[in-house]
Amino acid sequence: MSVLRNLESRIAGLVEGTFGRVFKTEVRPVELAHKLAKEMDEHRTVSVSRTYVPNEYVVWLSPKDRARYDGVEHEVADELSAYLLEHARRERVSLVSTPVIEFRTDDALRLGEFGIQARLVRPAQAAGEAPVRPAVPGGDAPVGGSTSAPVEQGDHGHTMVYSTAARVQGPLREERAAAAAVRPPRAFVLAEGKRMPVPAEGAVIGRSRECDIVLADANISRRHAELRWTGGPPSPGWTINDMGSTNGVRVNGRPITAATAVAGGDRIELGTVPIGFEVER
Repeated sequence: MSVLRNLESRIAGLVEGTFGRVFKTEVRPVELAHKLAKEMDEHRTVSVSRTYVPNEYVVWLSPKDRARYDGVEHEVADELSAYLLEHARRERVSLVSTPVIEFRTDDALRLGEFGIQARLVRPAQAAGEAPVRPAVPGGDAPVGGSTSAPVEQGDHGHTMVYSTAARVQGPLREERAAAAAVRPPRAFVLAEGKRMPVPAEGAVIGRSRECDIVLADANISRRHAELRWTGGPPSPGWTINDMGSTNGVRVNGRPITAATAVAGGDRIELGTVPIGFEVER
């Protein structure tokens, strides 16, 4: 089993093992790990000979989610830091220091939502100290050939907002403004024994980890179908569309070839996999 897989298993163990009782909430450490890695990948800085990635991350949680991490934040942060370090080595990108993860609370977030800020920071260097050298793939400690830290300290970027369905929908303030303008009724997908919320901005369903709603069944394509809310006149509502899947999409027994309206209680099939769809009134 790879080192990265071992790290994933250890993070999952925080949920199912010693600290399992703490995380009876939708924001789980494994989900944070995957989204932190995504932020790392999307904020690369290319220099003359290296590609650098952020080394400081702020994870924003709702007050209720933050409270459930009380007493285990340091353990979770250490595991997440190790996960990011191994991810950087696998992707062959450079870090100027070991990744640092800090938890903070945002009252604007709801239970099950979280935000991530990432930045690239040059560690402080006291007078007379040897230059700080970047952490690079394949080494056990920060090493490298540069004679000084290659990047300047930067401000935190926009907060990327995620839900437990793994969506990335943009900066926190912009997402809040859009959600306040037109908020659809809450919808849920029932599949594989789980009841999963559909983000207000819609959701891609498939086997890929990058999907908003991830299903494991082999009959599901990597990006199988998309649920989307159409808020404008004349008839706002939810629609589902086949994204070029192998086994197709059916609504109430009929194959679809274009975006098709769906309502709570409709029978949806992704290939041979039955999917329940609920809408709260």
